Amino acid sequence: MKVVIFAGGLGSRISEESHLRPKPMIEIGGKPIIWHVMKIYESYGYNDFIVCLGYKGYLIKEYFMNYFMHNSDVTVDLKDNKIEVHQTNAESFKITLVDTGLNTKTAGRLKRVQKHIGNEMFMLTYGDGVTDLNLNDLLEFHKKHGKIATVSAVQPLGKFGSLEINENGTVSNFIEKPKGDRHWINAGFFVLQPEVFQYLKDDADDFMWEDYPLEELAKSNQLSAFKHKGFWKCMDAMRDKMELEHLWESGQAKWKIWK
Repeated sequence: MKVVIFAGGLGSRISEESHLRPKPMIEIGGKPIIWHVMKIYESYGYNDFIVCLGYKGYLIKEYFMNYFMHNSDVTVDLKDNKIEVHQTNAESFKITLVDTGLNTKTAGRLKRVQKHIGNEMFMLTYGDGVTDLNLNDLLEFHKKHGKIATVSAVQPLGKFGSLEINENGTVSNFIEKPKGDRHWINAGFFVLQPEVFQYLKDDADDFMWEDYPLEELAKSNQLSAFKHKGFWKCMDAMRDKMELEHLWESGQAKWKIWK
């Protein structure tokens, strides 16, 4: 099954890094976060990727075009122009890198890779979010409910601690970063039927996938939600990168489900 990854946005909210490279190429533990996303899918046997490129997409192309050499031990004989590879840590990824336009919005990016997907069920995600979600459970849920689209849903932690205060002003409980406002949000891990392209109009370049297409799928009773109560984190801003980096370095990266 193919996995489509959105990787073309400007990443303006993490401009400290994204002015040099696209957000999916910002590193966690010495590897781009898009690599972490791919490793999650690979762990479940899904390793056929279609990456929707846009802003500074050539850097993503160059990274994967040279991945084998950058992750191998080699001897280079300059006199004879020969290269001997001794050991490689290359992944089992198959990656189709598609330039979907600089200013194209996410609905248009998906529509532009339709020909690479064909008439088959596929998965879709973003190149900046990691999770310990069980992808096989997500897929089974999708098949069971028989909808065109399934979205994973999470309840993110609040930004601040929560106080429970009695009428007399005494704090009865303190909760460090509770589950936000208890609303479920789009976690960005989708399973989709090919019929989803019927919801992407000719002017899809001007629409976000998260707006018109998902709204129409919901109105048509064709969108189901798989609730995930485990770990999920999107690298939206610099503080998120720092948190993910800390989790990785301290051995607490719950999304690292591979060996």
